[in-house]
Amino acid sequence: MHNPIQVRRIIFVLMAVLVSLSFAAGRARDYGISIGILRPGPYNAITDVKGVRVGHLTRIEGDSIRTGVTAIIPHSDNIFQNKVPAAIHLGNGFGKMSGYPQVAELGNIETPILLTNTLNVPEAASALIDYTFAFPVNRDVRSVNPVVGETNDGALNAIRARVLTKTDFLEALQNAAGGPVAEGNVGAGTGTVCFGFKGGIGTASRVLPESRGGYTLGVLVQSNYGGILQIDGVPVGIELGRYSFSSVEKEYNLDGSCMIVVITDAPLCARNLKRLAARAMFGLARTGGIASNGSGDFVIALSTAEALRIPYESDSMYDTMRVLRNDDINLLFEAVIEATEEAVINSLFAAESMKGAGGRKVDALPLDKTLKILKKYKRIESR
Repeated sequence: MHNPIQVRRIIFVLMAVLVSLSFAAGRARDYGISIGILRPGPYNAITDVKGVRVGHLTRIEGDSIRTGVTAIIPHSDNIFQNKVPAAIHLGNGFGKMSGYPQVAELGNIETPILLTNTLNVPEAASALIDYTFAFPVNRDVRSVNPVVGETNDGALNAIRARVLTKTDFLEALQNAAGGPVAEGNVGAGTGTVCFGFKGGIGTASRVLPESRGGYTLGVLVQSNYGGILQIDGVPVGIELGRYSFSSVEKEYNLDGSCMIVVITDAPLCARNLKRLAARAMFGLARTGGIASNGSGDFVIALSTAEALRIPYESDSMYDTMRVLRNDDINLLFEAVIEATEEAVINSLFAAESMKGAGGRKVDALPLDKTLKILKKYKRIESR
C-alpha cells in the first residue's frame, strides 16, 4: 500500500512539471525563432538571475474586469535593509509611475517592483509600504519609496472600477517564486494590447560567456503599445496588413505604454544601469514600437550583485564597490537589446484572444500566418 505522504509528493512533483511545461510552451524559441547571438539562461526568463522571483495575481471577472498584478522581487533578503543599485529610463514619459524621483536621486531601489494598471497605482504603493513594514527589523522605518509601474488596460478592462485591492498586491508578492514565469494574459498583462493584438507579460534572458564575466541579464515586459510589428527583422505587421498608420482611421492602439524591468547580476553602478536601461528601448524599437506621444515607456534596471548591496545602516562613512568599467559593458548592451526584443515577442506568442469591457474583442497574434511569414523570409526553417 502506498504511503499517502509519498503519493502527495509524487502528485505535487508531477503538477510542478506540468506547470513548468505549460509556462514554456508556445514561446518564440519553441518555433525555431532565435533572436540575437547570445544564449538564454535555463528558463529564458528574468528569474535566471539568481534570487529573482516573480508573482502574478490575475483578476478576470464577469464581462468587463480584465486586470492584474505582477510582482518582481530582486533578491531573497530584506531589500529595504539591503538596497541595490538601480536606475530608471524614460523612453516616453506619458505614465504614472511611482518612485522615480528617489531612484534617480540616490541611484538605488528599496522595495520590490509592482506592475499593474494605471488607476491602481496608489493601492500598489500602499501595499509595498505594508510589505516593508511587515519585516520586524523595519519597525522604526518612517519613509519608504515604493516603485510601481503601470500601463493602461482600459481597452479590455473596466479600469475606472479600480477593482484591485491592497490584498491583491500583497498576494502577488507572496506568490512570487523563481523558475519558469507565466506569460501572456496573466498578472499585469491580463488586459493589455500590443500592435493591435493581445499583449501581456513576456520575459527572456541572456548569459554572457565566462570570458566576459559569465553574467546573467533578464528582462520582463508588460507589453501594451502600438507601432509596426517586426519579429527578428521581419515586417510581420505589414505582411499581416495590421499596423499603425495603415490608414488614418486605424492606429491599432498606437498609444498604450510598455513597462520594461531589467535585472542583472553584473556589478554595475547606477550610472551604467541608466545607460543599460536606455538600450532596452532599442529592443522595443526592434519590435516596431515608436514610444508614441501617449505611451508611457519606462525601463527599470537594477543590479543584484551582492558586493554592491547598500545597507540601510552602516558603521562606515564610505561605500566601497568594484564595478565594471565603461569599456566592458558593450556585451551587456547587446544582451539587454536582445532580451527585450524576445520578451515582447514572447508576450505576443503566449497571449490568447480576449473579450472584455464594452464587448470589445482583441485577437491574439495569428501564429500560423506569422510562422509562414517568418519562413518566407527564411528566419525559420520550413518543415
